[in-house]
Amino acid sequence: MEDVIKAYRCREPEKRIPVLRLELDYELALLHEAMVENNPHLVDQCKSRLRELRREMMMLEAL
Repeated sequence: MEDVIKAYRCREPEKRIPVLRLELDYELALLHEAMVENNPHLVDQCKSRLRELRREMMMLEAL
C-alpha cells in the first residue's frame, strides 16, 4: 500500500517511466552478462532488481 501511495504522490510519472525503462534495459544487460559468465549470485541480484523495477513500472502505468 505504501508503494501505491508513493507512486500516486509522484507528480511526474511521465518523466519517471523513460528513466525506469533505461534502468530495466541496463539491468537486463547485466543479467545477460551474469548468465554468460555463469555467475549465479549476480543472476539472483539482477532478477531481484528487475522484480522491483517491474513492480514500480506497473504502478506508474496504472496511474
